Amino acid sequence: MNKGELVATIADQIGTTKVQAELILNRVLSNMADAMEKGERVTIAGFGSFKVVGRAEQKGRNPQTGQSILIPAHNVVKFRPGKHLSYRMQ
Repeated sequence: MNKGELVATIADQIGTTKVQAELILNRVLSNMADAMEKGERVTIAGFGSFKVVGRAEQKGRNPQTGQSILIPAHNVVKFRPGKHLSYRMQ
């Protein structure tokens, strides 16, 4: 499911327009991103939690040339599924 399909599903389920549903979804995602930028964990009960973690500098390899490269330290978002979501995936 992509964002457009998610927006259409939300619009159908709550009986609103796709434009309004997209505004709501964008606001939710923006608030989640803002919280994670501040170092906060975002937890949605039954679904899971998102948090930003740092990755150390590491060696890598360019797959096209085979040349070794150094990948700088950077932050990534980690997702941990909640119990309800994990149960549904089985």
